[in-house]
Amino acid sequence: MGSALKVQFLIMAVMILVGITLTGFTVVHWFLYVPVAALIFAAATGICPGLMVLRKLGLQ
Repeated sequence: MGSALKVQFLIMAVMILVGITLTGFTVVHWFLYVPVAALIFAAATGICPGLMVLRKLGLQ
């Protein structure tokens, strides 16, 4: 996986975290942290959990 894609994952995670911060950490539902964690994991390792799930479902 290219480094540009890893940076894109990281930027998406940061943008979601900015939205969570502006809304308020106590107001946001806990499920909104799941994509942030998956995107940070994908940026760090190069393994995208969302893509793996889509492949298992036969969509890729």
